[in-house]
Amino acid sequence: MRAAALIILGGLTLAGGTPLSAGDPAEGRKVANMCRTCHGIDGLAQIPIAPNIGGEPEAYLESQLMAFKTGAREHEMMSVVAAGLSAQQISDVAAWYGAHVASARLPDGVSEADAPDACVSCHGADGIALLPEAPNLAGEVNIYIDTQLKAFRTGKRRHDIMSSIAAEMTDEEIRAVADWYAAVQLEITGPE
Repeated sequence: MRAAALIILGGLTLAGGTPLSAGDPAEGRKVANMCRTCHGIDGLAQIPIAPNIGGEPEAYLESQLMAFKTGAREHEMMSVVAAGLSAQQISDVAAWYGAHVASARLPDGVSEADAPDACVSCHGADGIALLPEAPNLAGEVNIYIDTQLKAFRTGKRRHDIMSSIAAEMTDEEIRAVADWYAAVQLEITGPE
């Protein structure tokens, strides 16, 4: 999997598919106008099937958009949108949403000790990612998380770590994880 990703990224480099410079949040704000219907201009999802993306690690956002662009990841809407973006625009919009800050609060009466064990080392008990290559899960709609975990479980979506974790999960365990992170209160604040 990693070898394939390196080959794709290497091919993009030769084809001029890498950013010309680091992402520019101001330029990314302009690109984000096409994202606002589903993801919101601040990255707070406007529809249940779209994830919150404000405050996600910039590198994670860029890698996911490039995966949609190259076909390494497929989605009926995102594949079309990403295909129309240059590598620089992807870098810029990732910088825009990555410049936001996501914070989360567990519901009253809930303890971090009750968080899903299989998830906390990467996604945190409160759903704020602890690793730059992991997405935040805080405040996502439970159906979105449920759908993504089942996609990893069935192989429709592939990841070195998530595919093996999801393969071992029952529908009930998936729903419990989805419900846990959906109950977390997410706040996204814009860049200064």
